[in-house]
Amino acid sequence: MGKRRFPAEWERQKGVLLCFPHNGKDWPGKYEAIQWAFVEFIKKVSLFETVFLVVAHESLKEKVSDLLLMASVDLDRVSFIIHKTNRSWMRDSGPIIVKNNGKLEAINFNFNGWAKYNNWQLDKHVPAVVSDFLKVPLTQATYKGNKVILEGGALEVNGKGTLITTEECLLHPSIQVRNASYTKADYEAVFQEYLGITNTIWLGEGVIGDDTHGHVDDLCRFVNADTVVTVVETNKAHKNYKTLQDNVERLCSSRLENGKPLTIVELPMPKPIIFEALELPASYANFLIINGAVLVPTFNDSNDRIALNILAECFPDREVIGINCIDLIWGFGTLHCLSQQIPE
Repeated sequence: MGKRRFPAEWERQKGVLLCFPHNGKDWPGKYEAIQWAFVEFIKKVSLFETVFLVVAHESLKEKVSDLLLMASVDLDRVSFIIHKTNRSWMRDSGPIIVKNNGKLEAINFNFNGWAKYNNWQLDKHVPAVVSDFLKVPLTQATYKGNKVILEGGALEVNGKGTLITTEECLLHPSIQVRNASYTKADYEAVFQEYLGITNTIWLGEGVIGDDTHGHVDDLCRFVNADTVVTVVETNKAHKNYKTLQDNVERLCSSRLENGKPLTIVELPMPKPIIFEALELPASYANFLIINGAVLVPTFNDSNDRIALNILAECFPDREVIGINCIDLIWGFGTLHCLSQQIPE
């Protein structure tokens, strides 16, 4: 058994894993718009590093190549992986790439549709397909003889030994139960073995409308080894207000792996986005850090500018680029949910 470490997202990346949607099921009625939103996302990543792009079949690869060329994307920066999936959320179905004694290793955390949907039989093969393409060994996460079920969107790390997650996602006794009867100690043992984590910070609940039931990547993100940004709601009448204040209080009383307190930067929430009578989990915390840039979801909201400015101060050495996610959020996630970074 080697020594594993889950690198922080701001460490050098070989590329970013994305998956082009081949049907509109995650975005009912918006598939046309979503294709162009994806093209824009791919284009922005490709300006800085390689995009490893999963596509369902050869004919979709040809179609996507044409769309990318129309948008002036350099196809030399896109590596296609042919594999049919159920959906496009690579943060959750894709492998988590760690370093094991300095070499890359892919961890398969056994995606099962967030313990909510039953159509994930194609998605469960994504870690093997991707690790094979990258020529990286694949390890299936197990604990006490059973498969561990986790998603990348539930895990936020600083690369030094601290991980942030939520009780709502991992410990709820009856809703979307990933691993029945697991305690905090069980999860922390898994985090230590597979991700090299020595210190876990537990937040409470996630934002309203989150289909995953409390993923941390809509809530709280490390921007460097000792600083987090965390979302807050200013409208006291909104359901998110108390939840997000509780998370701030937990962060204030938490410590890093070295015993020091965290530096906490507050990030606003956009105004509620309601579509077909559903409140969608729009959050500026769902940004993606890549080599030289940070791609930030925006929502045609006056807080877009405020959020971009806050993040620009957090990342002085990177371009901070807003990407309109008003259509993508109809699938209940945006940039971070759709991507998985591959460390160098």
